Amino acid sequence: MKRLATTVSLVACASAALAHGNISCATVPKAEKKPQMELQRKLEAEGWKVRQVKNFNNCYEVYGLDAQGKKAEVFFHPRTFERVYPEGEKPAAAVAQ
Repeated sequence: MKRLATTVSLVACASAALAHGNISCATVPKAEKKPQMELQRKLEAEGWKVRQVKNFNNCYEVYGLDAQGKKAEVFFHPRTFERVYPEGEKPAAAVAQ
C-alpha cells in the first residue's frame, strides 16, 4: 500500500511538470516588462475571459477562456506580449497550413 501511494505521488508530480512542456522566455529587465494588468486588458478586449495572470520561467502565464470560449493556459513574452509556445508545440497558423 505504501509503495502504491509513493508511485501515485511521483506520477502526479511528473504530470504537473510536464503540463507546461519546455517553456521559458529570455530574462527581461524589470524596467522593460509591461505590466501584467496591461496584458489582461489587451486579452479581454480581444474577447478573452482572464481568470489569472502569473509569472512562469520569465513568461506571463494566462489562465482563462480564449476568444472562442475554450479553456486556455497560454504563455506570453513580458516585453512584447507575443505568444510563446512550448517546445514542440506549433502555432495554430502553422498547423492550418
